[in-house]
Amino acid sequence: MTDLGAVSADDLVRARDLLLKPAPGHRRLPAEALREALVDLHEFWLTAHAGTAGVGAGAALVAVGALGRREFVPGSDLDLVLVHNGRKDIDSVAEKLWYPLWNSGIGLDHSVRTVGEALRVAGSDLRVALGLLEARFLAGDQEVAERLINSARQQWRAGIRDRLDELADQAKRRWTASGEVAHRVEPDIKHGRGGLRDVQLVDALAVAQVIDRPGGDVEEARELLLDVRTELRRASGKPRDVLHAQEGDEVASALAMGDRFGLARALSSAGRTVVYAVDVALRSARAAAPRKGIGAFGRSALRRGPARRPLDDGVVLHGNEVALARDAVPSRDPGLLLRVAGSAARTNSPISSGTLTRLADSSPELRKPWPREARDELLELLGTGPGLIDVVEALDRTGLWGRLFPEWGAVRDLPPRDLAHTWTVDRHLVQTTAHAARLATTVSRPDLLLLSALLHDIGKGRDADHSEVGAALATQIGERLGLWPNDVLLLSAAVRHHLLLPHTATRRDVEDDATVARVVETLGGDPVLLELLHALAEADSLATGPGVWTDWKAGLIADLVRRCRSAMAGEPSPHPEPLDASQQDLAQKVAVSGKPDVLITEDGSSATVTVVAPDRPGLLSRAAGVLALNSLQVHSAALRSHAEVAVDVFSVSPRFGTLPDAGLIREQLTRAIAGELPLAERLSAKERDYGGPPADAPPPRVLWFDDEATGGVVMELRAADRIGLLHHVAATLEGNKLDVRWAKVATLGGTVVDSFCLVPQDGEQLDLPRRRALERAVLTAARG
Repeated sequence: MTDLGAVSADDLVRARDLLLKPAPGHRRLPAEALREALVDLHEFWLTAHAGTAGVGAGAALVAVGALGRREFVPGSDLDLVLVHNGRKDIDSVAEKLWYPLWNSGIGLDHSVRTVGEALRVAGSDLRVALGLLEARFLAGDQEVAERLINSARQQWRAGIRDRLDELADQAKRRWTASGEVAHRVEPDIKHGRGGLRDVQLVDALAVAQVIDRPGGDVEEARELLLDVRTELRRASGKPRDVLHAQEGDEVASALAMGDRFGLARALSSAGRTVVYAVDVALRSARAAAPRKGIGAFGRSALRRGPARRPLDDGVVLHGNEVALARDAVPSRDPGLLLRVAGSAARTNSPISSGTLTRLADSSPELRKPWPREARDELLELLGTGPGLIDVVEALDRTGLWGRLFPEWGAVRDLPPRDLAHTWTVDRHLVQTTAHAARLATTVSRPDLLLLSALLHDIGKGRDADHSEVGAALATQIGERLGLWPNDVLLLSAAVRHHLLLPHTATRRDVEDDATVARVVETLGGDPVLLELLHALAEADSLATGPGVWTDWKAGLIADLVRRCRSAMAGEPSPHPEPLDASQQDLAQKVAVSGKPDVLITEDGSSATVTVVAPDRPGLLSRAAGVLALNSLQVHSAALRSHAEVAVDVFSVSPRFGTLPDAGLIREQLTRAIAGELPLAERLSAKERDYGGPPADAPPPRVLWFDDEATGGVVMELRAADRIGLLHHVAATLEGNKLDVRWAKVATLGGTVVDSFCLVPQDGEQLDLPRRRALERAVLTAARG
């Protein structure tokens, strides 16, 4: 081949084939070396061919796409631009360039344009604009090529503020169509979220100079993705980018990565690295490239920086990101990490990268047992539903999630063992928890449902029965979280038996008494555990993949649960707790004085508020309203009476700052009872500031029990928590002429389970029609 002009396109094809399938005795090139060889081969041929085609003064051949990036993999098309300064013979030159490639069947994407034409097209076509950022001179007039390359980059930098939304929207459409590299059983290496297209997106933002070019971890991810794509195409002989399970072992072997499971785990880590880099890059780019036309006021605001809105103690919304308050000290506040995470999930806002770095550097580990406040924050985070997913991902990429759950390392990036599972094991656990949050009102212990959803497969990745291992790990975690011993046992049992209902319902005869007896015996006759497993089975199936939770499967499990519940003889009715001696003494004093009293007992950042007042209609709603007005979150409450005096004990913590003074609560309660405090008006304003439950919150649910001991009727409400909820529900009950004989309130994560023993003031029965009307009114109040 001494005469370069004599090298035909067919020679190029044969040489390319030899690189992909070397002759016997010739070594097989590793993935990176193969890409370099393919780039050199095509550049050699194109440079020679451009000369014979007449590409010279006033015209240049420029590579874009894979060849421009020097990332040419088997089966890549040639993306070429013939740029010129207005040469009259350019059409003839183009024909001589393109026709030999077409005739040999080489994939070709080409264009012929002047510099001005190319820039105009790039100004309206995002794909062309991104391609020109990767342009590289090959042959001809280098001055013409450099003018195009430099002008395209300058135009991109100048117009980036107006193209960010388009760039982000294009990426989101691609992600929707192709899924996630990190969590798909069969990932799309190029187009998936966390794939090569996303690496190129980050490169484009770096070229625009709105972000710094990311560090070595992203480059390592790029190299792995390229190597996998190279070996996938070499093995399949086809220009494909989706790695199918049956090809995983061959690709893994070629890359010396063991089997397809080792490869899948490495790909998951790489994909998550890229996703995190893209998310940070897009946020940073928006912050660095504010839109034109903001005016003098806007420019002044930009100089001052984004507004900071308080979200929680030590947590603010800074612009569109969750960040630390200026006076927050992570090293002295172990619960701050969970408050940041919960705020981000509730508001669907990302955590700023600086905040994540600062927390990773200085946030201390929570010691066993966790304080109640930290446990409550964790449960609120788990109960946020879809908002949980991105937050856990961000915490996990910065090592913070593993600090909360050291056991997570065994399932991180762990690929599933069958195609029915869409996600990696760690992502499946988070998806299950998000689905469980929507089922929180179907169980009496939503806190244990959320925890069991998060942990049900935590035993995978070890050489033992994952249910048995998971149960032991759940015990370990439950004790570390500071759960009551009985709750630790219940959590461990839920993890141990999370497959019992679906396996039994789909593999056994649910109408057989022996089948029902076996399940009841396995669960120790515990209706609460049965209820948890029913909700967990649905959440687990929904998080596994499409088509796993079917009407047929749901019906079988529901039938089994109904039969088991019947065999267990139903759930006991809720009941009040007795007053202790000090509470009885306080009630006696108020009975004599006739004046309400308030006692606040502090316990760190939480407190017990005891409200004692002459029992009268409207007291409960007013007391609850006063607490909400003072930004006190009610975690639990027991409402009872003694000697015609109501004794209401609330376990509370301030949403922000410190506890209010008992005298202030007493003064406001006295005014509220007298009708001198406009509670409804002031609470409405406060609720507008803080917002109601999220749009995807679980629907509220009402259950009814007959209390044989008192002759009353017990109504149990399960609903998403919000400011003023107890006040509104109590006011609804009072407005329907019902006395609340006793009540128990529990806030479990972001869900409340409130029980009220109701007696009609008119002495009539609370019959079915009246219950249904009351239920509708209470559900309306709960929804807000």
